[in-house]
Amino acid sequence: MDMTETVNRSDVGETRSRRGFAMAIMIASSIGISFGGLVLRSMDDADAWQINFYRSLALVLAIMSILMIQYRGKAAIHVRRVGKPGLLGGALLAMASVAFLQSITNTTVANTLFTLSAIPFITAALAWLFLRERLHRETLITMFVAAFGVGAMMGEGVSVGSFYGNAMAFLTALCFAGFAVIVRRNRQVNMLPTLVLSGILIIALSLAVRWGDLAISSKDILLCFLWGGVLSGVGNALFIVASRHLVAAELTLFMLLEFALGPIWVWLFINEVPTKWTLIGGLLVITSVTLRALLEMRRSAPMLKRGRPSPM
Repeated sequence: MDMTETVNRSDVGETRSRRGFAMAIMIASSIGISFGGLVLRSMDDADAWQINFYRSLALVLAIMSILMIQYRGKAAIHVRRVGKPGLLGGALLAMASVAFLQSITNTTVANTLFTLSAIPFITAALAWLFLRERLHRETLITMFVAAFGVGAMMGEGVSVGSFYGNAMAFLTALCFAGFAVIVRRNRQVNMLPTLVLSGILIIALSLAVRWGDLAISSKDILLCFLWGGVLSGVGNALFIVASRHLVAAELTLFMLLEFALGPIWVWLFINEVPTKWTLIGGLLVITSVTLRALLEMRRSAPMLKRGRPSPM
């Protein structure tokens, strides 16, 4: 066997393996973040700005802990290395986080989720425009099936609603799509510090808006730390890792799992029974995204075997 051909096959097999692994950790990330709605429903009386403050504080502490473990005393150096792209990415993620809570508290949940389901499509357009990334046919099919599932979940729940809330949902989608493209474009750099920058921006903005009015129950503080430090912290860290091996639109595709699983957790733990169409649509999203990841992982196994160097 030609040695060059063997090396090329090995490279392709390794790439496939990494893509399959990246899809698997994106599924894990989306499952974790999908508990955010349950956490929000379990809070007593904290408002959007108070939640943003404590959740972001927890996120900053969690990501800084990860960076300290990775780089020890050089963590601050790696924060500075993200440069202007990191600052822009952090600003976009901060805007997305603030806009999301503004949206979901000023319009219907259905309106917010329906608008956010456009994130993979907006990301695909931005990635094609700025990165020239093309999508696999299977990914395109998965995107459309999953979007159809989200539409079914909404049923007749989508309404005109509040203009402000709907505008905030669209701003969330646009900002997160931009963040995904920036992270993907700078995948050779550890972009974890963008999460720290994002959290600091949200903390500063929340302090400006709610100065002197940040007192909430200890239960709500604990839930905010669970949401920001564990669910969002780990979930977003996995998102950064996966960005090195998946195109931008594929990264955001798996976010649709959050919309499908969120109502299920509320149903199981709070007994808030979802509608028939919510269950049908959620099943479509879960099935299509899971099958896409399984297909990629199945492809990687035989390609890895063929890519192994032949005995000399």
